[in-house]
Amino acid sequence: MTTTMTSVNDWGGRMQAHFRFQITEELNGWECFITFSSPIAKLTQWMGDEIEHSTDNTVHILVNRRHTGVKKIGDTLDITVQLEYSGTKPTGTAVLKNLGVDTFTVPPLPNSDGTKYNYDEVLEKSILFYAAQRSGKLPADNPIPWRNDSAVLDKGQNGEDLTGGWYDAGDNVKFGFPMSATVTILAWGLLEFKDAYFASEELGEMYDCIRWPLEWMLKCHTGKNELYVQVGDGGKDHAFWGRPEDMKMDRPAFKITATNPGSDVAAEYAAAMAVGSMVFKEKDPAFSSKLLTHAKQLYDFAKTYKGVYSTSVPEAAAYYRSVMYEDELSWGGAWLYMATNDSQYLDDAEKNYQTGAAWGQSWDDKNTGNMILLYNITKKDIYKQDLEQTFKNWMPGGTGADALPYTPKGLAFRLQWGSLRYASNMAFMALLAAEVGMHPTEYRKWAKSQIGYALGDTGRSFVVGFGVNPPSRPHHRGR
Repeated sequence: MTTTMTSVNDWGGRMQAHFRFQITEELNGWECFITFSSPIAKLTQWMGDEIEHSTDNTVHILVNRRHTGVKKIGDTLDITVQLEYSGTKPTGTAVLKNLGVDTFTVPPLPNSDGTKYNYDEVLEKSILFYAAQRSGKLPADNPIPWRNDSAVLDKGQNGEDLTGGWYDAGDNVKFGFPMSATVTILAWGLLEFKDAYFASEELGEMYDCIRWPLEWMLKCHTGKNELYVQVGDGGKDHAFWGRPEDMKMDRPAFKITATNPGSDVAAEYAAAMAVGSMVFKEKDPAFSSKLLTHAKQLYDFAKTYKGVYSTSVPEAAAYYRSVMYEDELSWGGAWLYMATNDSQYLDDAEKNYQTGAAWGQSWDDKNTGNMILLYNITKKDIYKQDLEQTFKNWMPGGTGADALPYTPKGLAFRLQWGSLRYASNMAFMALLAAEVGMHPTEYRKWAKSQIGYALGDTGRSFVVGFGVNPPSRPHHRGR
């Protein structure tokens, strides 16, 4: 979109003017390139941040501020400027670039549904990311050629086999709390959208993806009230910069027990196993039954012996400190109710539910997911209201101290560390909320905007190997 400057007031050397754009497509962030006929000594405006200007001060580039980036069709974007100049009164033109729109095409691969992005390929590449994180003895059909067997001597304090599982965040420690939280979310996605995995021909790969860590989690449950939650020492691991296949350091294992409890991590393992039992119920009934048995035992452990795991296992505290355990008790209870239809688990889930708007779904915060599960089960207004307020805080236009800022190109920005994970998690939550009838049009549209950011709406992809200018390697020491 292009417009010309209209002068309002001119005081000779100083003037006030407007650049007005009539919006013809939805904006989710913008850049404005302003060109003046002569140099501008000083430019003042309040709609955006000036990120660059030419050496002769004739061209100025603005990017929207967090409260000005979203505009609907039919709106007017009015950039009012105050100028200081010398000599002849300048004229100006401005070009507005919509940062929420991209023009590139996906690299040629079959795109069965004709969508903007090839979601079949996105699923394929995302599953490969988890395949790259595998620890232990790898299968013959390992799809990652630069990975091989590693950490094949991982053992518990009494010699228990703790091989397998996933490495974490480019490190070679196996942290059970974030790993199990990841499995729960991935399994939920498979449970809810199995048809999409089937259509993309990735269903078998997804079953294999989540089974790998579930098998490890079963190994970690070595007694009724005993659960291994970490393998590897973070300090020693960070002191070694090399492939996991080449590790030589000791890899101690850490567990929770009745005297050193961890309700949060035990309930999270239970949640992952419960939803896993639902996923594998038809595909592998024996494995499904085993998962459900362990899920029940672990949830009883979590309820009976209360405590925060990172207090009992201080070696985890510097990396994945848990704030509380009530949200996991609600989470685990809700999933066990879904898997068993036993009302005692629903009672536990509701009793431990944390009221109010949620911070955002993460490895340590399950409150958003609890709202969706409990609303779907009970249809109670409290869960609906909390969920609506949560998304009011997350979506553009939110007000108050809990409203999230947005990046110039339209990402809901929770934290600087792993900012895409929070936005992507909440996009998934929005899609799930839409599935249970919560503002389906609005929530799906917002979710699409956040996932679009990750896939290339801003001009680059953040998915390894996918789209335009993507990362060329996963965050991994083996590559």
